[in-house]
Amino acid sequence: MAVGTDELARTKPDEIALADARTDLTWPDVDDMLNRIANALADQDLGEHRRVAVFAENATEVVLAQVGSILAGGSTVPISFHLTADELSYILDDSASRVIFVGPETVERGLEAAARTGVDQVIGWRCEPAAGLIMWDDWLDDSSSAPPRTDLTARPHLHYTSGTTGFPKGTETPPAMYIGGATVAEQYELIKESPILSSGRLGLVIAPLYHTGPLSGARGLLGGNRSVILGRFDAEEVLAAIDKYRIGSVFMVPTHFQRLLALPVEVRERYDVSSLTLVTHTGSACPIDVKREMIDWFGPILMEAYGATEAGTTNMILSDEWLERPGSVGTTLPAFELLVVDDDGQRLGPGEVGHLYFRDKTGRGIVYHNDADATAEAHLEPGVFTMGEIGYADDDGYVFITDRAKDMVVSGGVNLYPAEPEQVLAGHPAVRDVAVIGVPDDDLGEQLKALVVAADSTEPPTEDELIALCRESLARLKCPRSVDFVDDLDRNAMGKVNKRRLRAPYWPTDRTIG
Repeated sequence: MAVGTDELARTKPDEIALADARTDLTWPDVDDMLNRIANALADQDLGEHRRVAVFAENATEVVLAQVGSILAGGSTVPISFHLTADELSYILDDSASRVIFVGPETVERGLEAAARTGVDQVIGWRCEPAAGLIMWDDWLDDSSSAPPRTDLTARPHLHYTSGTTGFPKGTETPPAMYIGGATVAEQYELIKESPILSSGRLGLVIAPLYHTGPLSGARGLLGGNRSVILGRFDAEEVLAAIDKYRIGSVFMVPTHFQRLLALPVEVRERYDVSSLTLVTHTGSACPIDVKREMIDWFGPILMEAYGATEAGTTNMILSDEWLERPGSVGTTLPAFELLVVDDDGQRLGPGEVGHLYFRDKTGRGIVYHNDADATAEAHLEPGVFTMGEIGYADDDGYVFITDRAKDMVVSGGVNLYPAEPEQVLAGHPAVRDVAVIGVPDDDLGEQLKALVVAADSTEPPTEDELIALCRESLARLKCPRSVDFVDDLDRNAMGKVNKRRLRAPYWPTDRTIG
């Protein structure tokens, strides 16, 4: 039986381990399916790094595919289900994935991208039969349910972020975030020792499982954690699920908070959320008033994690601490050392605003797959990296974020890089110059806006035309939601645009991220 679930299958045969809107799976169900997935993949030629892509909307199968691949010594590549076939093709090629799992919403794009790349198998669940598609149920039935090997090398996930140069960048889950020993068996032993991944809480998954937060929690299946998986976010459905299943923990982003708080009071009061003991949030800056309202409603059970996919969590703060220091993202975790530096790289003291850098005490820092230049750009010196933000630490070491030095925009917890839509828009014959920036959005925190200099100011392209052009080749979430036409972008002698200056008119002067 699969490592981590065999004992549970014996001792808790009737307990629901994994559920979504369509199915409830007991521990014996999960154990059998993980065995079959691991055995089907273990002896397959998955390439040097054994990449297995997962491109699907939230479902129990996504968790099973991720965890089963880990048990097979695979390195899964969780891919945003919003991507187009072109965007997906790039990631499949760059990661050298040999297998891709798809769901009914992504099967067409998955098959199209697989046909262009080195993918050997496209495995789909809940899909209509199609040429080139292996049906999930048939694939499982053809595999052995015998206990899989546990001596295979344990490998981290390979995540992709939107690219600063127009192409996504891959980065393996860093050791600070990924609990993994040298082998699958050793990884299981470490998961058992994790108070979070083996807490026994019933978790609710509402964020996309390609996000590092819920994906990290999915590995808790091996530690005995159970999960209820929801599809696309609906605020009242979330409350109903917490009430119905007596959910103990959930991972959210600030946009989820805002949508929950937007519900009428009578709807909010209809559901009992007292079973919750932990609400973890990250992904983007949380407005102070929003977080305070959530603590008033859910209780002091919020735990904020600050960090990045590339680095893991560098800072953390609990509700009681945050109420004493509203807006802080917490103190720096022991695996890292905070450095606040000025534009010349000189160290600054408490209360002084500067660029936030973190020293990875392992010396690793940030590593981008197949991109030495991006890796070097992120570092002040070896092992000392930045996530591109500006802020300060108080006398007690609590960090406050005040601005962003990078062009990156965080919208609804998703990192977006303006270079991608800029590249598309620059190809329009009626566009002479373009810059894409982040502007305030009451729901998502930020949204993309394109600032366009028309080639002919008397006959500029229309806003709808430019947005439609982006949507032809980019996922909708990567496309600007609005366009402003300007006379000039004020590029410097080196041709660079000062994005902070361009953003300034759109943001309140007292803006604080945190």
